[in-house]
Amino acid sequence: MAVVGPSVFLLVINGQVESAQFPEHDDLYCKYCFVYGHDWAPTAGLEEGISQITSKSHDVRHTLVWNFPIDVTFKSTNPFGWPQIVLSVYGPDVFGNDVVRGYGAVHVPFSPGRHKRTIPMFVPESTSTLQKFTSWFMGRRPEYTDPKVVAQGEGREVTRVRSQGFVTLLFNVVTKDMKKLGYDTGPADMLRAEEQGLPQGIPQ
Repeated sequence: MAVVGPSVFLLVINGQVESAQFPEHDDLYCKYCFVYGHDWAPTAGLEEGISQITSKSHDVRHTLVWNFPIDVTFKSTNPFGWPQIVLSVYGPDVFGNDVVRGYGAVHVPFSPGRHKRTIPMFVPESTSTLQKFTSWFMGRRPEYTDPKVVAQGEGREVTRVRSQGFVTLLFNVVTKDMKKLGYDTGPADMLRAEEQGLPQGIPQ
């Protein structure tokens, strides 16, 4: 009787949204969600979350520390659409309204092991001085209706944005059965793939 090999591989991700640097802002919280391809599906854990509000440290670095846990497992038959994590940071404006302070996204590291990533954050900008004043006066800053657009290229080039702050993530990545499905998870091949921005096995 023939032994049937695995038809899917697993990607196990845990870690934390560790900290942030936002020189102009304080008392911030962070939301995260994952964006992934059609062949991917979560099988355990949470694919989105929202942290507590944190204040800047009193040392010279003025770091915002969340240490907010990430724990999710995905299954897939194809590395295409490798998951990205999308971050949205919010905090109060001068009127006490919660407004977006930054968006950012990064692919989950392709190679197994422990990884640290620092993500540059940005905010959408109003296109005119009048719109800027109106949004400030009304307490409504421009923001995306769906933060997942941050992980997609379509339409982003027509959005005016401004860089603002950084968020640091820690990842622990484990893969299962990728090699049995023909995808090389060796360090050299995975490093080359990561430098190119795609997992090994994805057609260029």
